[in-house]
Amino acid sequence: MLDTTLHTVHGTFQLKSGQIHFDTATGKASGTIVVDARSANTENNSRDKKMHQEILESAKYAEIVFTPAQVRGAFDRQKASQMDVSGVMRIHGRDHDLTMTLAVQADTGSRLQCDTHFTIPYVKWGMKDASTFLLHANDTVELKIHATAEIKPELPAH
Repeated sequence: MLDTTLHTVHGTFQLKSGQIHFDTATGKASGTIVVDARSANTENNSRDKKMHQEILESAKYAEIVFTPAQVRGAFDRQKASQMDVSGVMRIHGRDHDLTMTLAVQADTGSRLQCDTHFTIPYVKWGMKDASTFLLHANDTVELKIHATAEIKPELPAH
């Protein structure tokens, strides 16, 4: 979500792959969440063309990758939980520290519903400002993510 002088722009990205593994005793995390930068879509062809060519440069930087390092908070299958996942987001060819606060709710069986929102200071992170001569755009983008996750049992250590 990007606020501009005239309106708020909404868009979507497609997930390519994602797995987060973490040790419940230490909170140490690993895995990756990979998003296809080329899939960014605001349902406005001319705006999307500018976004891909000038801001995201998605032909050059085709993936946005989050690599978790630490999970804080406890998950409870019986009620809503909150967990902080800290790690590094690689976007536009650069790494940035990022912590996401996840609202986690057990669904059916081994499924979880996860929601988070956070701010990306895209201009500060080296991307071109989306503003034009006549239209002012914020220098940050608000991301809201809803995901369905599946709990997989731990594999025994060898």
